[in-house]
Amino acid sequence: QVQLVESGGGLVQPGGSLRLSCAVSGTMFSIVAMGWYRQAPGKQRELVASITPGSSRTYTDSVKARFTISRDNAKKMVYLQMNSLKPEDTAVYHCNRGVEPTWSSWGQGTQVTVSS
Repeated sequence: QVQLVESGGGLVQPGGSLRLSCAVSGTMFSIVAMGWYRQAPGKQRELVASITPGSSRTYTDSVKARFTISRDNAKKMVYLQMNSLKPEDTAVYHCNRGVEPTWSSWGQGTQVTVSS
């Protein structure tokens, strides 16, 4: 069974930066596209960034040029570097497969709050 453990969230001022990490176990990580999702209160979960096994990256328009997704296949880790954070980036961030269908099990997520 896949296990996902996210970390690195916190409270940051607008314009600040955070780096999220996700540890993945229970799957052949190196051949799986991975993604970072977020869900803000009252909103649907959205895929904000994804990375293929070969490290091709895609981003939702609202985070382009601010967020960078990366992966370490040897460590089975996926990261999200978030710069120039805005209040609208406030959400719980999760990692999962970067393509449908996602794994049914989700981690606890990590809360990102952007506020002055």
